[in-house]
Amino acid sequence: MKISVWCVGRLSPPKVAGVGRVACGVIFAAIQCRFDWLAWGLILLDVRLCCLAVLLVAVPVSGTARACDGLGEGPSGVVSKVFDGNTMELDSGIVVRLSGAEAPHPAGARAGSVAEPLADAARAALAKLVLNQSVRLGLDTEETDRYGHVEAQVFIDAPGGAWIEQAMIAAGMARAVVPVRNHACIGELIAAELAARANGLGIWADPYYSVRDAADPAALAGRTGHYELIEGEVVGTGEARNRLYLDFGRVWKDDVTATIDQKARGLFTAAGIDPLSLKGSRVRIRGWVESRQGPLIELDSPEQIEVLSSK
Repeated sequence: MKISVWCVGRLSPPKVAGVGRVACGVIFAAIQCRFDWLAWGLILLDVRLCCLAVLLVAVPVSGTARACDGLGEGPSGVVSKVFDGNTMELDSGIVVRLSGAEAPHPAGARAGSVAEPLADAARAALAKLVLNQSVRLGLDTEETDRYGHVEAQVFIDAPGGAWIEQAMIAAGMARAVVPVRNHACIGELIAAELAARANGLGIWADPYYSVRDAADPAALAGRTGHYELIEGEVVGTGEARNRLYLDFGRVWKDDVTATIDQKARGLFTAAGIDPLSLKGSRVRIRGWVESRQGPLIELDSPEQIEVLSSK
């Protein structure tokens, strides 16, 4: 039996808050391990079992993750409808949207709106997990979206029941999205995404969802309003009007930019990340793309940036 686990961060304190500690947790006994070091802290654990069991705590795809046990108890009920890969309705009439996971969207009500690739597959995957199942909701805050839907972590209400967001992301049916305020579980969700992406599962086999190259801002021209992962070298950093700027090109008016406001800066400092020191580093950022004199992503929390290599 062979098990491969992708780990993020270094064995020293990880650059991505909360991710390295989760993704690299392996408890083992009487096994042979070979550590193949890859560039800048990516580690492939190639574990061969001898005769005793291995417990992997990196990306459990079923069961309630202990890291989310601190969530507040929300409503529970039976899932009576699944609208798409993100949204369901309980038998009480409560409409629930997954928190921290973003599945492909179906065609919207607006004229000209088209479904994203694998939207039907994502809906089918969510329905298989939850339809007619008893679920409980875990709340970090009393959060609803602009449509009045409850945003929550969803768990099958049974011993060993699946954590739905993690299961969808681990299957490659959704991306990990850093919520504005609810960060209790995002480390585990990003770890699940990394494993799914490394194995080319689900959406990660479709170029529509590929990690974008920050050196090619033209490829992001039509992605305004979309959630994207963008990777590249930070060419310059700066501070102006109480905001920090990470520039991924020499012409900031055209190239990709990430910004951090003063309120969020404290979160980065607490996570051990100094944004102004990232010049020359290769990073991966995630967030909603805006168009402000070139593609721009607002970084509200340190979980939105992964430092892949330092200058």
